[in-house]
Amino acid sequence: MASTHVAAAGSGGAPLAFSWDAEARIDVRDLGGEVVIEANAAGLRTLARHLLVLAGDGVHDGAHLHLEEGNGLESGSVGLVLERGCEE
Repeated sequence: MASTHVAAAGSGGAPLAFSWDAEARIDVRDLGGEVVIEANAAGLRTLARHLLVLAGDGVHDGAHLHLEEGNGLESGSVGLVLERGCEE
């Protein structure tokens, strides 16, 4: 399974490495009162890895990844930001 790797700056920390499966398809739709994330198996694995990167030890609050149409998401998708929130 081929994949693409991207390093993004963590908020106040070291770069974070995100990877995509080559076959990943992720579509995000805004239905007005809820958001639907539809993905094939490779897309779901990709999203899961993205979340695990953000949940990792040493990742600072505010670290995030922007996914947009043509940049990780299928055509017609609304943007999606995955962000690590504050620890409480």
